[in-house]
Amino acid sequence: MYSIGVDIGGMSVKIGLVNEKGEIFKRGKTATDVAGGADKIVSDIAKVICELADPSDADLAGIGIGCPGTISSAIGVVDKAYNLNWENVALADMLGKYINKPIKVSNDANVAALGETMFGVGKKYTDTILLTLGTGVGGGVIINGELYEGAFSKGAELGHVVVRVDGEQCSCGRRGCLEAYCSATALIRDTKAAMVADKTSAMWKFSPDLEQVDGRTAFECSKKGDAAATKVVDNYVKFLAEGMMNFANVFRPQAIILGGGVSAQGKYLTDKLEAYCKALDHGFAGAPVFEILVAELGNDAGIIGAAALLF
Repeated sequence: MYSIGVDIGGMSVKIGLVNEKGEIFKRGKTATDVAGGADKIVSDIAKVICELADPSDADLAGIGIGCPGTISSAIGVVDKAYNLNWENVALADMLGKYINKPIKVSNDANVAALGETMFGVGKKYTDTILLTLGTGVGGGVIINGELYEGAFSKGAELGHVVVRVDGEQCSCGRRGCLEAYCSATALIRDTKAAMVADKTSAMWKFSPDLEQVDGRTAFECSKKGDAAATKVVDNYVKFLAEGMMNFANVFRPQAIILGGGVSAQGKYLTDKLEAYCKALDHGFAGAPVFEILVAELGNDAGIIGAAALLF
């Protein structure tokens, strides 16, 4: 038995055949033709799937799709996906016109959480949270080994919990969200501000022009002892750790898994987060301790997690 995982991104769609061990044994890819609209993208996906597998194969359990945006997963509809220019796209039904197999759709961060928990770094746990630290902050929650999506299957927007009332403006319209402090976008904003304020900072040598600043700039210079960079990193860690403890108090995960570009800092980041959380008893005295892990499936998390929707 196997299923097909489809990972829809802004630039490309990655597709893979995945067995019940979470192993990708065949791959395909197509460009995300945003200008062509949803019909063209779905048609391209169906074409690649048919090239990879026989849709009538009895061993094919179905197709799982991870898609950015707000998803009504119970009915397979993409309510809004800004980077695809999609609104109210009945994705499961549209693909079902080409392939007569069960089709499930969920948010891309949700499926990544499922993939990491079933087959990745969190596979020894039943209760986990995944935070993706990229352009925004995405989240996925696994409870008792199952993906939690909440009412109307629209959970869990973990990046949009407020960690600072009346704080930085967030893309969602509110202020002070976790995303406004812990996304790579926010990290770059704060790094640039610190560089402007301190012209002697070593960050200017790492990134001679403000346009060259990225999510590594502050971290790499902090490792070398630069005071301005360390202040940026410590501030980033503070907000991320506070957000993690908030989630721990609600969901009681055994582990919180970090993915996305910023998670590439690995142990340098997780050690700081663990120290911060430990100093505050992981939320309060006697609170259960959660592990802080770095995702290991990388770019395959979306394919594997989407396929896992059928397992």
